[in-house]
Amino acid sequence: MSVLAKALEARSKKLNKVEGTKALKLPMEVYAQLEAIAGAGYEGLAKEDSAYFLKCFGLFDKGEDFMLRVRVPAGQLTAPQARRIGEVAKKYGNDYIDITTRMQIELRYLQIEDIAKVLSELKEVGISTFQTGVDNPRNIVADPLDGIAYDSIIETMPIINQLQEIFLEKEEWISALPRKFNTGILGSLSNSCNIFGHDCNFVLAQKEGIFGFNIYLGARVGIQAQDANCFVTKEEVPLFFKSLLTVFKNYGYRDNRNKNRLVYLLNDVGIDNFIEAVKAEAGANFATAGITMVQSQNIALGANKVLGRNGLFAHKIIVPSGVFNGTDMIEASKLAEEFGDGNIRLTYDQNLFVVNIPQDRIEAYESSELVKKYAPYNNLYFSDMIACAGTLTCSYGLIPNKPDAVEMAHFLNSEVPIANANIRMNWSACPKGCGVHGIADIGLEGCKAKNAKGERVQGVHLFLGGKITREAKEAHTLHKGLPITEAKYHVKYLLKAYAEHKHRAETFEAFDDRYLSANYSFQALAFYTKINYILNEVLELGVTLDLDREPKNGKKENFEIFGFGLKLFKLLTGEKRFASVTDLDPDKLKPRKIKRDEVTKLNSKVPLKLSEIIYNMTHENKHQRPQVFSEILIELKGLENEQ
Repeated sequence: MSVLAKALEARSKKLNKVEGTKALKLPMEVYAQLEAIAGAGYEGLAKEDSAYFLKCFGLFDKGEDFMLRVRVPAGQLTAPQARRIGEVAKKYGNDYIDITTRMQIELRYLQIEDIAKVLSELKEVGISTFQTGVDNPRNIVADPLDGIAYDSIIETMPIINQLQEIFLEKEEWISALPRKFNTGILGSLSNSCNIFGHDCNFVLAQKEGIFGFNIYLGARVGIQAQDANCFVTKEEVPLFFKSLLTVFKNYGYRDNRNKNRLVYLLNDVGIDNFIEAVKAEAGANFATAGITMVQSQNIALGANKVLGRNGLFAHKIIVPSGVFNGTDMIEASKLAEEFGDGNIRLTYDQNLFVVNIPQDRIEAYESSELVKKYAPYNNLYFSDMIACAGTLTCSYGLIPNKPDAVEMAHFLNSEVPIANANIRMNWSACPKGCGVHGIADIGLEGCKAKNAKGERVQGVHLFLGGKITREAKEAHTLHKGLPITEAKYHVKYLLKAYAEHKHRAETFEAFDDRYLSANYSFQALAFYTKINYILNEVLELGVTLDLDREPKNGKKENFEIFGFGLKLFKLLTGEKRFASVTDLDPDKLKPRKIKRDEVTKLNSKVPLKLSEIIYNMTHENKHQRPQVFSEILIELKGLENEQ
């Protein structure tokens, strides 16, 4: 503990303003006054209540109305609970519902005079909104098919109930932490809840024939969790969790809120010292790590129905960007009672399952009006898409986001339809990363960009190659500041490469590991999407630069530049740039005389500037060629501005 105490002392020179606000009163004092606040309207709302305390109960003041986060442990709802959420949304919230990446619900457009009634009506069916905001343990996520799927080894919902007994609606834990605290627990072989992306992660593992959980700690936006080299049995999970929360509460930093998450304490003291402190707090010597059993992506990835080990179906209703409504939630609750066992499972990718449908009833279920309403979204680009709230409902958003995600999915489905494929495409409206874009196959983060005319427009940073499998990895930035109107074309060409070169039902993540990132530098891939955008969408030449079936350039930019140059020359002229090429060694090439504008002469639609770029990419003197793609991308941007 001494190491943690020294680290805390070094970071205790000044408390942040939020800690000062927290000292003004107890959160439950505000909760007790909700009816009075509702009756008095905004005049009865203290500044600190709006800024902080109401958020302890999921209430977020949006100026003219409120957003409410509804806690749904592991995404599991009974039909009466789902029905009540739908009724509340219709009655008080413009019939609007968001399904979030924490497998819970957000209700919007609630008026201040209704908030006490809303909380009371939800409580009647056992729904809590406590500790869904600010410095609290947030909703715990798990496999949406927990206890149902064939690969579900340990059913985690009973454990989650034990964990919630520790802190949920307990006055000593409400607003007690230095910062928010996210938890995931996965008892399945496949990763269906971004299990390496939370502050505390219990990940299915096996040690000496016993199934339990390896501990991973300290994830945040842009950072995957660290292996804590610690194994706990399912019986030990509650003790470990309570001890972990206690250590974080006692030693977590309370100065700079931007650096108060658990990861900063871990980085300062070392994860081994932190685990020793947790063991000391628990009075238990937890075992060292076993074998992590998470092997693959979500077993239900891309599927709209999954046969469970009980012989019953779980059917996935695809909800574009998680934008749902109360009317349809009520209908879903009716379907769950009529065809299933009366339960609904919300998912990390913002969809929902109606579960345990008998095989002889699945056809009738699929003929229901609600299922048919959402059936058009049962395609590659909607099935596993995630998009957080954008400018319409979030003050941090830089782009509309949800509409952008839906529009791009429709575009891609018409331009690049792919059978037997899986791709995870995640959108965040700002750098906060609520759409978890960093672990997507293709991620998009909202930003301000400049178009070809130099005008400021809504844009995205484009990311490639995030991983959620056994070795979780953040995506790599492919392009910065793309106008949204341009970004969809860059994604299109990445997906055309996937369609052309994937193996059978290979997922995009596996394809990227085997082909894209394995054979091409990210700079080369950025050039590949940019040049195709210019050839087709800017110059309208109707030709596409394809990637090689068997790449041989070894991710060395100078070789990749030369190889792409040769392909471009032949693509645009129909002729080889050189008389012969024995290999990629420039000294073995036999050049023929060529003028800088020859590409232009042979294809009149090619601008002189592009002709010069291609010439320089394949210059007879290798020392005259660009050595890195960034040089060419700058020139291509200039070419685009001239059109």
